[in-house]
Amino acid sequence: MSIPLFNSIASWWLKKRFYQMELFLKYPEEVQVELLNQLLGTARHTEFGKRYGFESITNYEAFRDSMPVSRYEDMEPYIERSRRGEHNVFWPTPIKWFAKSSGTTNAKSKFIPVSTESLEDCHFKAGKDMLSLYFNNNEDSRLFTGKSLRLGGSKSLYEDNNTFFGDLSAIIIDNLPFWAEMSSTPSNRVSLMSEWETKLEAIINETIGENVTSLAGVPSWMLVLLNRVLEKTGKDDLFEVWNNLEVYFHGGVSFNPYRDQYERLLPRDHFQYYEIYNASEGFFAIQDRNRSDELLLMLDYGIFYEFIPMDTFGGPDEKVLPLWEVETGKNYAIVITTNAGLWRYLIGDTVRFTSTSPYRIKVTGRTKHFINVFGEELIIENTEEALKRACKAAGCEVVDYTVAPIFMQGREKGGHEWLIEFRRHPECLKHFTRELDEGLKSLNSDYEAKRYNNMTLNMPRINIARKGLFYDWLKTYDKLGGQHKVPRLSNQRNYMEEMLGMNGTVV
Repeated sequence: MSIPLFNSIASWWLKKRFYQMELFLKYPEEVQVELLNQLLGTARHTEFGKRYGFESITNYEAFRDSMPVSRYEDMEPYIERSRRGEHNVFWPTPIKWFAKSSGTTNAKSKFIPVSTESLEDCHFKAGKDMLSLYFNNNEDSRLFTGKSLRLGGSKSLYEDNNTFFGDLSAIIIDNLPFWAEMSSTPSNRVSLMSEWETKLEAIINETIGENVTSLAGVPSWMLVLLNRVLEKTGKDDLFEVWNNLEVYFHGGVSFNPYRDQYERLLPRDHFQYYEIYNASEGFFAIQDRNRSDELLLMLDYGIFYEFIPMDTFGGPDEKVLPLWEVETGKNYAIVITTNAGLWRYLIGDTVRFTSTSPYRIKVTGRTKHFINVFGEELIIENTEEALKRACKAAGCEVVDYTVAPIFMQGREKGGHEWLIEFRRHPECLKHFTRELDEGLKSLNSDYEAKRYNNMTLNMPRINIARKGLFYDWLKTYDKLGGQHKVPRLSNQRNYMEEMLGMNGTVV
């Protein structure tokens, strides 16, 4: 089949799916309730189904009252049984794949179940929907006249007890339909290579001669790859390497700190950036409009959603709400029930709704990644935006950063300590620090109150990281590439002191 013909057929098919999405856009509550009933009915004869009486649950309230919210530690014994080949524990069909995820706050590996249903009806469906939404908004797209440069995780799949585990991206690549593999680069062999540095070189060698029309991957790691491409080719921007590039699909970390750097690498006003929100546990949301910073929550992927308001999270009055009871402007922790057998599972992410008709969100951070030592309730969304503003004002660029509290000692007030690796340094660090502080105050009233007249918090302390510090820190934990990332915010100082030690800074 010729590429132009394939492009026409694929575009037509993908646009058809757009009209199917209208059902959950018009009837979100009905779609979610029906989905919950389907999940309960499917799993009613599993060990979980019998224990929690799925057969007798007839509405959301009964479901909510039947079982508690769970964390990985609660699910781990059942997941381990499933990994050893035991069936019908929390999901009726055999679980063959487990996405290995260690996160950034726990060195212990997590193994998230990936069922055939979640692979087909969630992850693969989302990939097609991402393209459907893009084609619907860009009818003159020539995406399929070339290939998508994908940058997945750097772990291979490992067989264990007749089940397989590895990075989610490796599981997906290993099971891709022919049309997706045919339109992607590099090859599966290179995509699944385990050693990061060798893999980068192999990707560059395979892709610089291809007609690449789109990019897909985590912004921090993709930036490393793209800068290496320019170094190897000696070109000034990426359009000199791949002239037909038209869109970058990104997710995994906030794009805010990296946007200016990407715009210098891709200097065309009409180049598109599309954000996605996926994780080992599922694919949740997709940017559905050009030039938007909001994500459409996808409601028909076999995932039933609940939300915990962060102002009650972890407290005696903690509330859990269904989708139809959320409000805009509030910060929520996400709880999911999925077609891979995760039941009322707290994934650790937080979001804020920007719209409830349709349901659109912004990812604001992690339930464990915030600083609230002094009542300032600083979240990642605040630091990312404040950092973007400060970089613009001070004419600098950031590679990576982490923030930790400076605890009060005696009469000495507390504060926040930043460790920042700059790609381009600010001309005046004091000016940058003032702009960062002012940005945080304008974005977070609690931080502003604690900073008033240095009442509780002193001015932020900024440490400059040596080149490659965060890369080296991740490398020591074998966390290069994929979804691995530096912990942005912490209520403790263990990460900060470890990195300061590697930086040669006095702790």
